[in-house]
Amino acid sequence: MATLTIPADYGYVILSAVGSSFVVAWQAMRVGAARKKFKILYPTMYSSDNDVFNCIQRAHQNTLENYPQFLYMLFIGGLDMPRLCAAGGAVWCLGRIAYTLGYSTGDPKKRMNGAFGYIGTFMLLGATVKLAVNLLRWI
Repeated sequence: MATLTIPADYGYVILSAVGSSFVVAWQAMRVGAARKKFKILYPTMYSSDNDVFNCIQRAHQNTLENYPQFLYMLFIGGLDMPRLCAAGGAVWCLGRIAYTLGYSTGDPKKRMNGAFGYIGTFMLLGATVKLAVNLLRWI
């Protein structure tokens, strides 16, 4: 039976997760400000005639759709490679910021400005798979 211990550097992983929660909150505030600016009242999720609002809303929604996977890979992969995963988390956050700023212009193609955030996702995925393979003693 394998034993897991939380490495001392795991604090970086936790800080990366805290940073990500600020990114999600910042996106939510942008949606709230856009609702006020464009007069899109609750419970309307998307506007039938305002693509800029829809892009701002979609940037936040897309992050929320990907957030559970990000967090589980961050926390689990970070048990084995905390510094790498913390760095991957930071890259993911920066990617989400660039994605949001690009998408919020109203031009959906500009969301690709944040595509580099996938590098962070792949870092987390690699660390998580490595931990699983090591625990299963496949290598």
